Amino acid sequence: MPVKPHSKDLSSLFTEATKCRRNSPLKSLLKYMQADPSLLSLGAGLPHPDTFPFISVTATVAEAGKSAVDATARHDDVSITARGPTAATEGLERFLQYGNGRGMPSYAKFAQEHTERVHSPIYDDWDVVVSAGNTDAFVKALMLFCQSGDTLIVDEWTYPAIIETVGPMNIGLAPVQMDGEGIVPAALDALCSNWSTAKGADAPRPRVAYMIPTAQNPTGATMSMQRKQAIYAVAKKHDLVIIEDDPYYYLQFGDYRPADEAADPEDRYSDLPGVTGLIPSLLSMDTDGRVIRLDSFSKILAPGLRCGWITAPKYMTDKIQFHNETSVQQPAGLSQAIVSKLVNESWGHEGWERHLVQIQRDYAMRRDRFVELCLKHLKGKVEFTVPSAGMFLWFRVLLSEEMQDRDGAMQEVFESMIANHVLLVPGYMFSPLGATPEV
Repeated sequence: MPVKPHSKDLSSLFTEATKCRRNSPLKSLLKYMQADPSLLSLGAGLPHPDTFPFISVTATVAEAGKSAVDATARHDDVSITARGPTAATEGLERFLQYGNGRGMPSYAKFAQEHTERVHSPIYDDWDVVVSAGNTDAFVKALMLFCQSGDTLIVDEWTYPAIIETVGPMNIGLAPVQMDGEGIVPAALDALCSNWSTAKGADAPRPRVAYMIPTAQNPTGATMSMQRKQAIYAVAKKHDLVIIEDDPYYYLQFGDYRPADEAADPEDRYSDLPGVTGLIPSLLSMDTDGRVIRLDSFSKILAPGLRCGWITAPKYMTDKIQFHNETSVQQPAGLSQAIVSKLVNESWGHEGWERHLVQIQRDYAMRRDRFVELCLKHLKGKVEFTVPSAGMFLWFRVLLSEEMQDRDGAMQEVFESMIANHVLLVPGYMFSPLGATPEV
């Protein structure tokens, strides 16, 4: 078996705050208590588990591969009990206790195993650390390398929470031209190559590029493997760190399937990618350890769980762990308990992957029905590209010449939609440059 290479050391790009992050002294003591259950702890301020009023927690779930609203689905109870550890998960009292910023071992173990099964990182010192969803994960990843006065490279149109996050941090945004597959590699290369000329020799060069490579929010664009390879080559050339925010990765479902009343729905959606047919991630082609991948259960289980994980070289995930220990600690214990019990015991990896296929089928059906209605009712009124993944259609509204020349025309369109009980998000809200409402 070939030996995997070690990641490239990019710690010279760390911010001063990141370089100063250290393990919490109190959190460092937890390893002794976890290693020796008979250890008598007289420190660390842990509440005694006998005072926890929770005896057990149960969630009723649909069988793997079936929708919760499917009348034929078997319903199973996922239960976790205090002082009831199993070979795969901890007891409830452990989930409800303070822990370190790495997350509960069984939860983190599943994330690591799943990452290996799906992405198989090329370098040997990769690791995972828990997050409270991808917005939390983005902040932790960003703050490794960016501080006040720096610039973050983003898509020409991007997720509004990113814009609102970096603004108060005094981190600028450098948008890059997009096409139907997301960021254009040549445009990214030109931005980096011409930075000093455009911004001045003393202007700090961008160190981080943020992107949503699958079903980009808001455009719905999905990068091909070839596009990702080209983007990664530019990142290597300019020594960029890539934040790969990929919450829609498992919502890939292929081309639009026109309705056919005679076709069996099972046959119509028999070619879904599942896990083995997904477009390879940027993480999977990362030879240097310059991709920080953000994964979340929000789109594939439920967003209110606030559960996710980050994959990166261990020296980076260690710093994120230390950051967690002075902020969110880790995702809520009850959420980790249910997720860990579900994926480690009730479903296992095979059941989890059947569930992902069901999610793909559901969103493929919704995409196809929505596109069908758009083609029927909006012909000549909008232009759009049919997405092959995710949740978004990005409309270009075709205004009449008279409306194009009228101030406030797009606001009129928006207000008319609201009056007719339909909400679409105006495009200007996704502009890193703060474009006017006429976008």
